[in-house]
Amino acid sequence: MEANRERETARYWQHPAIPHTDLLSARYVRHTFGKHTHDTFVIAAVTRGVEEFAHAGEVLRVHPGELALVNPDVMHTGHAGVPEGWSYRVLYPEVSEVEAVAGELGLRRPGAGGLHATRTVVPDPALSELVLRVHAAAELDNALAASTAWRSVIVRLAQGYLAPLRASAPPGSAAGAGRLAAARARELLLSRMERPPSLDELAAEVGARPFPLLRVFRDAYGLPPHAWLTQERVRRARRLLDGGVRPAEAAVRVGFVDQAHLTRHFRRMLGVPPGAYAAGRLGPGRQGADPPP
Repeated sequence: MEANRERETARYWQHPAIPHTDLLSARYVRHTFGKHTHDTFVIAAVTRGVEEFAHAGEVLRVHPGELALVNPDVMHTGHAGVPEGWSYRVLYPEVSEVEAVAGELGLRRPGAGGLHATRTVVPDPALSELVLRVHAAAELDNALAASTAWRSVIVRLAQGYLAPLRASAPPGSAAGAGRLAAARARELLLSRMERPPSLDELAAEVGARPFPLLRVFRDAYGLPPHAWLTQERVRRARRLLDGGVRPAEAAVRVGFVDQAHLTRHFRRMLGVPPGAYAAGRLGPGRQGADPPP
């Protein structure tokens, strides 16, 4: 009984009828997501138990019938809020897809700023049910039902929970200059992913001091440079896996010591190991893998 109670399962995959959207179906008990961000929206419908996660300085709880809505590039964590863990179904739609639907509805003008979710924990059983319908239809390989339910999710999200982003500080201001330094540091880290510079070297190259750069980088991207780089290595490894590269080779190519190093960070960010992730990208009908304990 105890072993069954703690059994964890996860499937991270895509369906061709759902454009530019990853799906995660999982039950977690002991697994924890470390601090990370996504470059997509996160729409997570809890079906059993309670998920608890840190977000914007708060610890939030999501119960069955509720959803967690997390904006792109916003740092958050994830872990069980009750001893029995939690089960959920998640959609990760790309920003461009969400904004395209919002544009069709007249909720976003061409050339206007991006959109962001105005609430993080949403008690909306109808939206939660739509997320579950997307998963159920995709698992049955019903392309019409899956794509229809997906669009219904994005429409309800756009109509009820999205608003335009506020304009950022002008480049000439102190805040704007700090953001520019952070952006330059980001590009340097991306270009030297396998052998990144030290913090002092990074600051010198972008014309900043180490501690102010650390602060503005964390404010801009939600994580300090070293943690952000680890996350970006995982993202690049994902793209390599999508292209058929084996996990061991992908690990080395993005700067991890070995496959075990990649696996540890991959699971903390996506909830599944690289091999299970790669198998899930092969299309509908594949069974997900259980994450190792």
